[in-house]
Amino acid sequence: MALSNNEITKEMFEPVAMSSSESEAIVGKSTSFWKDSFQRLLRNKGAVISAIILLLIVLMALIGPTMNKYGIDDQDVVRQNLPAKIPGLDKIHWLPFDGVENNVDLYQTQHAKDNFWFGTDDLGRDLWTRTWKGTQVSLFIAVVAAAIDLLIGVAYGGISAYFGGKVDNVLQRIVEVIIGIPNLVIIILMILILQPGLVSIIVAMVITGWVTMSRIVRAQMLKLKSEEYVLASRTLGASHSRIISRHLLPNTLGQIIINTMFTIPSAIFFEAFLSFIGLGIKDPVASLGSLINRGYGVMQIHPYQVIFPGIVISLLLICFNILGDGLRDAFDPKLRQ
Repeated sequence: MALSNNEITKEMFEPVAMSSSESEAIVGKSTSFWKDSFQRLLRNKGAVISAIILLLIVLMALIGPTMNKYGIDDQDVVRQNLPAKIPGLDKIHWLPFDGVENNVDLYQTQHAKDNFWFGTDDLGRDLWTRTWKGTQVSLFIAVVAAAIDLLIGVAYGGISAYFGGKVDNVLQRIVEVIIGIPNLVIIILMILILQPGLVSIIVAMVITGWVTMSRIVRAQMLKLKSEEYVLASRTLGASHSRIISRHLLPNTLGQIIINTMFTIPSAIFFEAFLSFIGLGIKDPVASLGSLINRGYGVMQIHPYQVIFPGIVISLLLICFNILGDGLRDAFDPKLRQ
């Protein structure tokens, strides 16, 4: 029936035959927090590409040194300072893989029998093998830094926040003392006690590397332990370990993962910096920092010796930071759509 005006009448509407249980039913598919976070992470193209690049670097670090017959310290001064040469790519002259330096094919002048994909250093050592061996050191440092954060930082911050009172005061005063000592001072002390190398770096990280994680976990658990579900669990007689493992840690796990992803590039840079200034990894063991240090001295003459390890460590740092940003956005409930 057509109306001459805009009057709304009850004849226009018809009640729907639906029970109260049907009207309150959830139609949409329920999604857990972790599944929703993972889906939002996959929608972040930068984080996905960074994760793929990191997987490729890890794969190359494992299989790269086995792709030729040269070891990390196989020296031969006859083949010293050879530029990079890759069969097939050497025909493309705008790529730095033709074995030519200053318009001279050094592979012919030095009668080199094999092609070196990243070239050789001043001792004739294969930079392909040394670069991927150095990447193994950087990735090992990353794993150690993550383990220190998870084992020491999480436990220390959780105990400090959960028990509070005098325990929290004592533990936080210790943290303040550790924060007041620069990392470089600690590593120099470790070198005086031990020797320059991987052990000194790991010991220095064990002393100071977990502090930031402990403070983040403490802040999160201080906020969570006053929530109603934690108080109800304590009232029902749950043990301290159960409350921490079933209620506090799962709700802090997002922040733990995010902070770990930002700790890893910092630890890689820390090791590379120490090796670059001569306080870290020593020859014949290679690290990306020590390779850059050796290549820096001949950068104007043989730039390839610093370019390839520089590209690898840059990709590691950039990709870990982008992936960390993606995880932070994925776990932040305020950014849900």
